[in-house]
Amino acid sequence: MNIIVIHGPNLNLLGTREPDLYGSLTYDQLNEDIKQYGHQLDLTVMCHHYNSESDIINKIQKSPSSYSGIVINAAAYTHTSVAIRDAILSISIPVVEVHLSNIYKRESFRHHSMIADVCVGQISGFGKYSYFLALQAIKFGSVEK
Repeated sequence: MNIIVIHGPNLNLLGTREPDLYGSLTYDQLNEDIKQYGHQLDLTVMCHHYNSESDIINKIQKSPSSYSGIVINAAAYTHTSVAIRDAILSISIPVVEVHLSNIYKRESFRHHSMIADVCVGQISGFGKYSYFLALQAIKFGSVEK
């Protein structure tokens, strides 16, 4: 089973960006941990980062031909992007929304997700384990689009 992880804007700065909020785990370490955990679940996981909304949309649209599911941390686009929402609606594979931090304990503008209701689920607040839980959900859960 092939899974794609899509990281949105600024996640490439993990380890240096707001370490009091996101910790010291770097982007490269996060991806390595996600891939290793996926391997434990007999999943092949590919991780991609995009600062551009259009790149995220293109990757979502192309994903059903190569992947069985998507784990997405749309980052700031979570709260603003109707276009990413529409891209998720246009595909037939399950998508799980994740966030490293608990978005509901942060600024009020982060409390609304434009994509949550078109994803099979949302996991936030568990750091890298949010991604691990999303992989489990796709692998073991009843997550049909």
